[in-house]
Amino acid sequence: MAGVLLALDLETVDEAVNLAHAVKPHVAGFKIGLGLLHGEPGSIERVVEVGLPVFVDAKLHDIPAQVEQAAKQLGRRGARWVTAHLSGGTGMLEAAVNGLAEGSGGRGGILGVSILTSLDDDDLVAIGMNGPTGAAVERLARMAAGVPVEGIVCSVHEVSIAREAAGDLLMVTPGIRPSAVEDHDQKRTATVEAALRAGADYLVVGRAISSAADPAGVAAAIAEEMVGYTVV
Repeated sequence: MAGVLLALDLETVDEAVNLAHAVKPHVAGFKIGLGLLHGEPGSIERVVEVGLPVFVDAKLHDIPAQVEQAAKQLGRRGARWVTAHLSGGTGMLEAAVNGLAEGSGGRGGILGVSILTSLDDDDLVAIGMNGPTGAAVERLARMAAGVPVEGIVCSVHEVSIAREAAGDLLMVTPGIRPSAVEDHDQKRTATVEAALRAGADYLVVGRAISSAADPAGVAAAIAEEMVGYTVV
């Protein structure tokens, strides 16, 4: 069964932990983004205590030695998954895998970030990356298949492309929201149904749940919508 990873994109750790407890019965884990990660100390540890896997979206991208040390520290703090940009290359990704494995005692896995959902084809042209988006994701996914990362983070629009290129790696899709919710700063979004039909393993949902008047109710509704779908 596919699962939701709730993005805890909130101002304080207390708010994040309270929300995590409220929706815990309806989600598969939690995502800690850069805001919370670089805010109050202890964010990872406190969310880990809620009792579900924690996905630290650190988006590591540096020289291999620095990435290895950062991944090791995040693993020590309890991260189940840590993200690193695939564009950092195989040497950097291998360093991230090694660092996280050491820090987590072998329990953690690296998720390679392909193309951010805030970018589209015009943005790739502006930054000098060969596009279109699907072709760029395919190149990165093929590279990822040769590195021991656990999965790939990509838009639902490129899930099938990434899966064909990378085989059995986990597919984690951000930008997921019910149809009535705004896209905000993301350009390549999709509904829950579209993500599941595309073959996503984990769906990252943020403001659709965290900004709702009844976050637990929305999370429960999404979980109900997912019943009957199986991981590809």
